[in-house]
Amino acid sequence: MKSSGRVAVVTGGNRGLGLETCRRLGELGDRVVLTSRSLARARQAAALLREQGLDVVGEEVDVRSDDSVADFFADYDRRHGRIDVLVNNAGAVFGGEGGGATKAVDTPSEVLIAAFDNNAIGAFRMLRGALPRMNGAGYGRVVNVSSGMGGIAEMDGGHAAYRLSKAALNAITRLFHAEAKRNVLVNSVCPGWVRTDMGGQSATRSVEEGASGIVWAATLPEGGPSGGFFRDGEPTPW
Repeated sequence: MKSSGRVAVVTGGNRGLGLETCRRLGELGDRVVLTSRSLARARQAAALLREQGLDVVGEEVDVRSDDSVADFFADYDRRHGRIDVLVNNAGAVFGGEGGGATKAVDTPSEVLIAAFDNNAIGAFRMLRGALPRMNGAGYGRVVNVSSGMGGIAEMDGGHAAYRLSKAALNAITRLFHAEAKRNVLVNSVCPGWVRTDMGGQSATRSVEEGASGIVWAATLPEGGPSGGFFRDGEPTPW
């Protein structure tokens, strides 16, 4: 596999969309840092991809923890030298919201806080470490894996904590886009309803289809869009 010279970090990379994104970026020649909050799961997933001839290393980072993210970046430069791509993929539903029955009026504050901490503030933590490095290098691609459910234009009832956390993630995209320098592109991507552990087997899209838009945003050319919300490479309403 010919190296692209890029280093890509993917959170929640040990399964589903994250794992497929790692695979696809590895096939493009990127060195991939596959992260999970479980070091054992990260290393196991990375080993599977290395068996396919890809340059993938598994590392631990819990995006819910300031200390864990700080530890990840503390020695990052020595371990990897650069960070060209950050895919903030780690996301989850909380409080039984997978069934969609949880209304806003029935959502406990602790469920909302857990969703925000993982799905939005987790990306915020990672970006605080990644963006200064990208700005300094004059190159970077950030993909925040969001959802159409977080778009205000499509906002509806149910899944209150998940929807609000993804709307916040979209706002984070705009904030860091405003602080990004030339050739550092920061975007949100909706992969659609994907057949993963979170999406369920009734979902309408395969993991491969869902990952395509993420990889598109991770490999945008210079002069590509930034600060936008996309589905399948096309702008989608916020």
